[in-house]
Amino acid sequence: MYQLSKGKSLIRLLFFSTLLWSCNSDKEQKKEVPDEPDTNLEFSVAPAPEWSAVFKRDSGWFGGDGIFAIPYSGDDTSTASDSILFLFSDTMFGEIRDGKLEPGYLMVHNSVGLYKKGQDPSTTEFFLSEDTSGNKTTMFTPDTQDDEYYWLGDGFVNPANDNLYIFAYQIRDTHDGSPFPFEEVGNDLLVFENKNQLPLDPQRQLNIPHSRKELSGPPISYGAGVYIEGEKVYIYGVRGPNKELVVARTNAGTIEDFSTWEFKAADTWTKDHNIMEVLAEQVSNELSVSKLQNGQYALIYQGGGINPNIYMQLADSPVGPFGDKQEIWNTSEEVNDPDLFTYNAKAHPAISKPGELLISYNVNSFKFFDIIEDKPNLYRPRFVKIQFNK
Repeated sequence: MYQLSKGKSLIRLLFFSTLLWSCNSDKEQKKEVPDEPDTNLEFSVAPAPEWSAVFKRDSGWFGGDGIFAIPYSGDDTSTASDSILFLFSDTMFGEIRDGKLEPGYLMVHNSVGLYKKGQDPSTTEFFLSEDTSGNKTTMFTPDTQDDEYYWLGDGFVNPANDNLYIFAYQIRDTHDGSPFPFEEVGNDLLVFENKNQLPLDPQRQLNIPHSRKELSGPPISYGAGVYIEGEKVYIYGVRGPNKELVVARTNAGTIEDFSTWEFKAADTWTKDHNIMEVLAEQVSNELSVSKLQNGQYALIYQGGGINPNIYMQLADSPVGPFGDKQEIWNTSEEVNDPDLFTYNAKAHPAISKPGELLISYNVNSFKFFDIIEDKPNLYRPRFVKIQFNK
């Protein structure tokens, strides 16, 4: 177990925010999709307080970065009972009494939650690992250097073998004395052959060669989102300072063979990642592509990473071309505290009701450890939902 000093923890949080940064509760915000692509899709957006309340906790797990929802059935649209795995990156663990954070709290680099679909969301259980002394620790750690750790991307249960796969960002302490002494050095694909054994322990940690900094061109963070259709797995990545959305694909059965990955270029798929087509710009490091009931695909993200604007772009395929971006929600309606910012919006069809799309966004602060003891519930996902009218 490690417990970060306040200064070092704040630097970690600020650094993560720089990775994301690129350059009302009762009110509904109604939008209409533009003519490109042609859908005549109408919807309304409103807060989803029943889900926001799930992560407002006073004991044990009480906050975390990011949230991805992975159905154990492998089917995002299933209405049957299912286990849903939630993934979190930097995680807070401790006790809150009378609205104040008790001494002895800690932060670890990642954790998970488990929700049984069909039950009350408040029954969600949260898991960290433990060391030999019973102290809470980070769940997933790279088999590399001691100064490397994981922040988590998206994941999926593979229809070809029923294994759980999680994309993980490999972060390294540089010890260079800079204000942000950390760097993302690559992506790994974590493979779990027994997804029901908690805490989770990967059987394999596979380095994704296509993401390495040594490759020509800007590095790509793969696993910002994942979408599965038939035998194909679409793996979305974010590239460069302009936060360009790119995508790779492979068959589910060959996901671990990185030589089978193809990259979307203009009007074709290629083995050359250097000519990848930009699907969108100024996206967030966590995002989603989901199929709607009308057959279209919705790309949902936070503008530029940490702006209050949540956008949706529509397409007739999971790889675009995506239409004009349209703002579907502004988080300042609900989070109007000047000490806080919001980031990394995405959709969660696995926990959405028919005709709806549940969307999360995260809340953080550049003054994190100056205010966390007085505002201990700031650091958690919030939710809104899209209600489609037809």
